[in-house]
Amino acid sequence: MTASADPEVLEEQALDAYSRVVTAVAARLLPSVASLRVGRGGSGSAVIITPDGFLLTSAHVVERQTSGKAVFADGVDARFEVVGVDRLSDLAVVRASAGDLPAATLGDADRLKVGQLVVAIGNPLGFSGSVSAGVVSALGRSLATSAGAASRLVENVIQTDAALHPGNSGGALADGTGEVVGVNTAVVGPGIGQGLGMAVPINPATRAIIGSLMATGRVRRAYLGIGGGSRSLPPRMVERVGQARGVEVVSVVAGSPAASAGLVTGDVIVKIDGGAIVDVGGLQRMMTDERIERRLEIVVVRGEEVRTVVVVPTELVG
Repeated sequence: MTASADPEVLEEQALDAYSRVVTAVAARLLPSVASLRVGRGGSGSAVIITPDGFLLTSAHVVERQTSGKAVFADGVDARFEVVGVDRLSDLAVVRASAGDLPAATLGDADRLKVGQLVVAIGNPLGFSGSVSAGVVSALGRSLATSAGAASRLVENVIQTDAALHPGNSGGALADGTGEVVGVNTAVVGPGIGQGLGMAVPINPATRAIIGSLMATGRVRRAYLGIGGGSRSLPPRMVERVGQARGVEVVSVVAGSPAASAGLVTGDVIVKIDGGAIVDVGGLQRMMTDERIERRLEIVVVRGEEVRTVVVVPTELVG
């Protein structure tokens, strides 16, 4: 007859590796995810990113709001003010009137792999402190966003099968170490595709957006005034320009910098200031605030010719 073991030891031994990872992530991150109450009964989630009250959330959670109430995991609540909203990345920063908060650690979604375990923490359907787990089901997705007349694709969106519901928006998507690699933003609706959730990635590009929102309350982007899509180049042009793809101009906004510079539909943009452009994402990454009102040399393929066009972008106004 053997002596009975410590119940806590038995419980720990019963946990499989998957459960141990999820429970560890939950223990680490639950205190760092708050519930946001906005408007008339609206709600969402937010991730604490600094001990002195800065929280990261989805733009659509606090859109058209200036303030609200944040409810933290320990039940304490505090008023928050909206610091900045960027609808073109679906990210926003708010600041709560609270201090000594348990800030989450931001990771790097660019290191994720398909099939990797991820954990979502948020407040779906008003149920605070909810945890769901799944895997990265796809990477490199794009999410269309808009702000007024301006539109943009959020690049490298994380697709996951971790259960997400209304209210999860703005909450954390974490990797197995408990670092936040994404901000949950969208759920594919019933009848279209169950088990498909999307999260805006945390990576160098979005870190820059977050930093700008914290510092100035806004994100400045350069504006050309074109719509386009990736296009393969014919072999003879591949040899001449040294790359296989570019961005075809499919529309030009009247009166825009692109129109003033003489860009026309059918042009294929291959380089900007000497840097290769092979897709729309690459073009978007070039349109940073330091290029506003600055001359850009854009190399385009037009029919059988390779031309250089000088464009002076203005500031994108949503």
